[in-house]
Amino acid sequence: MTSAPALTRQHAGSPPNAFHIVWRSPWVRAAVFLLIAYLAYRLAGQIHTVIVDFLVAFLIAYLANPLLDWLQRGRVARGLGVFFVVLLFFGLFALVGLLLVTVSGQLIMLFNRLPEQIGTLGEILDRMTAWLTNLGVGGLTNAREQIIQGAQNYATNLGDNLVPLLRDALTSTGTLFNSVLQIGGVVGQVALILLLSIYLMVDYSRVNATLLAIFPRPWQPRVLEFSSLIGTAVGGYVRGQLLIAVFIGVFVWLGLTIIGVPSAAAIGFIAGAFNIVPYLGPIIGATPALLLALTMPNVLLTMVFVVLVFVAANQIEGNFLSPYILSRTTDLHPVTVLVAILVGVSLLGFVGALLAVPLVALGKLLLQKYYYPSRLYTEGP
Repeated sequence: MTSAPALTRQHAGSPPNAFHIVWRSPWVRAAVFLLIAYLAYRLAGQIHTVIVDFLVAFLIAYLANPLLDWLQRGRVARGLGVFFVVLLFFGLFALVGLLLVTVSGQLIMLFNRLPEQIGTLGEILDRMTAWLTNLGVGGLTNAREQIIQGAQNYATNLGDNLVPLLRDALTSTGTLFNSVLQIGGVVGQVALILLLSIYLMVDYSRVNATLLAIFPRPWQPRVLEFSSLIGTAVGGYVRGQLLIAVFIGVFVWLGLTIIGVPSAAAIGFIAGAFNIVPYLGPIIGATPALLLALTMPNVLLTMVFVVLVFVAANQIEGNFLSPYILSRTTDLHPVTVLVAILVGVSLLGFVGALLAVPLVALGKLLLQKYYYPSRLYTEGP
């Protein structure tokens, strides 16, 4: 009777089967890998909604994880910390809806009264015309009439186009929330994302370990290293930009409140929300603020103060907050940030603007980590 070691030696010394012979060909391996990649691409196209939902839920868990770890160090149970985060999410969602309803109502009133406010513009132009005429500048009468006529036409068209949209959003079912709740698919998708994010927040470390186990063991140290770079560039940038957005929103809100501009809180929220894309918040928020300033008694002085508030917010962000908060994560020059945003907008629109800066920051870290220390960079091709 043949012993087990003998069988093992016989099996080890047996000639390779047909599969091994075929698999030795690099063309066969390349064809198999390409087929697998193609099938994965087709499958991802069929379930892209699920993939996007999971990525959004994972991003929420990733952003909330430092807060949950901090609560755990303060002897707060992980589940209770997740409950606090969910309550914070619902509170922010309710605040967003309230502010959007408020600013929409204010803008409806503004657009309805905007053609009447052009008379104030005429008074301002009269003063400027008189001042320039005293300086010896002539031929301003026709320019004044053309500016006023163009402003009236613009105000009328703006009101005719935007007021119905804003009014429908507010009055179709009573509130913006009710109109959203009528769309079952959106509610279901939001509920799914929230449920996934809760599970991910509770078992964040186990989920990461499971995702890491998908890769072959020899690759896992490099995957951990690469994920650390992603966390530094993308995660650090997102968290830092959220802090900057909060500051911009509060700063604009307080500044406009001091001036007396209506809906200061709503405009501050708009400025902060759009400031997720660097430098965009003050630009977007200044438009409704300047329009609402037209309804105030001293129009010219109010508009000057509004411009000063948004210029100050932009300067504080560019010269102090961004270098201080983002220096350890991105450390990108403002020119690089602006060029990245412009390229992202031209390629993918607003989504590209959101993704451009963290991707450029990740690319910079990859260059510093792998390319600059390499022989290709130090010794040349």
